[in-house]
Amino acid sequence: MTFQNELINWYLTNKRDLPWRHTNDAYTIWLSEVILQQTRVEQGLPYFNRFLENFPTVTDFASATEVKVLKLWQGLGYYSRGRNMHATAQIVVKDYDGIFPNLHDELIKLKGIGEYTAAAISSFSSGEARAVVDGNVFRVLSRFYGLATPINSPAGKKEFYALANDLLYKEDPALYNQAIMEFGALQCKPKSPNCAICPLNQHCYAFNNSLVNVLPVKIRKAEQKHRYINYFICFEEEKVLMRERQAGDIWQHLYDFPSVETTAKYEWNDSSFIDQVKSVFGNEVDFSFISAKKHVLTHQIIHIQFFALKNYIFNFNKQKELNWVSLSKLDELPQPKVIHDFVQEYFYQDKME
Repeated sequence: MTFQNELINWYLTNKRDLPWRHTNDAYTIWLSEVILQQTRVEQGLPYFNRFLENFPTVTDFASATEVKVLKLWQGLGYYSRGRNMHATAQIVVKDYDGIFPNLHDELIKLKGIGEYTAAAISSFSSGEARAVVDGNVFRVLSRFYGLATPINSPAGKKEFYALANDLLYKEDPALYNQAIMEFGALQCKPKSPNCAICPLNQHCYAFNNSLVNVLPVKIRKAEQKHRYINYFICFEEEKVLMRERQAGDIWQHLYDFPSVETTAKYEWNDSSFIDQVKSVFGNEVDFSFISAKKHVLTHQIIHIQFFALKNYIFNFNKQKELNWVSLSKLDELPQPKVIHDFVQEYFYQDKME
């Protein structure tokens, strides 16, 4: 039996019942593909359901406010992808009369849609013969064929895409693409796959040469940057001071608190740290430590400390990005996950004295 037939037979027996597999609607498939680039299926499914419930059509999505889109996206990370989705929906309404494209060469023109996403949408919605190559596919091909070219190198991408297209089951590209992706997600897992029950193990290069834990090869990325952000909670008359983050840094257009960023972690009573805080909030400022958290992003590790702030004389009204927000409205604002978690824990369980 061929490689393709083995995968398809396995898929028909073992596939998960997922809502986007019951439609060929390009818009619905686009929602699922972008969301699942951010997280595993189990975590992504509630997001998919919320987006589809709030925006049943691309026109509904295009008409939404950015605040609502980012609020629904909250917790997925890479918030630029949420903004790109919003922009894409507006382009589809404006340039395509609200009909989401389902062919690769049109899809690839849209904001935030790359080669993988264009191939996936076109294959699953129109049956176009485009090989889908994601992390699962890289892993299956690398192990089965013994390919050691780094998958995140230009040479590796070229080699794997060429092989994937050569192997594509032209009679039913969508079925084959779903099969190989699902096989990588459930059977040929990144860590500790159960190779003993794998239907491909007889001819799998990695299994037969003890390379399952070696392949695929990936070039190590640069070390993550460490940042130290100290947030100051200003609370008055059931209102808290919030800041809308601007362009040029992480979390664009999400809301957090006034902050002081330092080059290292300081204890709250360190004289150097106190001087930095006074330079921002005034010499009479009084602050006390609340909690500390570490927030890991793809390229950065954010070391965060939260402080309650009193007796400040800083003129917040002169900064447009700062606004007093009532506690009843606070949960409506899109926030980075670490801020959202703090708000839920601190304001809705233990209000400030």
